[in-house]
Amino acid sequence: MIKIELTIDGMVCSMCESHINDTIRQSFKTKKVSSSHKKGITEIISEAPLDEKALREAVGKTGYKVLEVKTESYEKKRFSLFGR
Repeated sequence: MIKIELTIDGMVCSMCESHINDTIRQSFKTKKVSSSHKKGITEIISEAPLDEKALREAVGKTGYKVLEVKTESYEKKRFSLFGR
């Protein structure tokens, strides 16, 4: 799994978050997408890496600008009563 963090310029409210989330979900195969206009960040969890240029273009078409893209491996946290 891959975690992609986009730093996005222009988000000012929860509707902005929703607009970006919907655009990414419709344009790419993802497991999870969440945005924070207060932090200016969108986090994407996917099975495979997503094309950075295509991400920038999809977000750009909505009127927002991707300032930075960070990619790292992601491991789903599992619940355990025993701390294992």
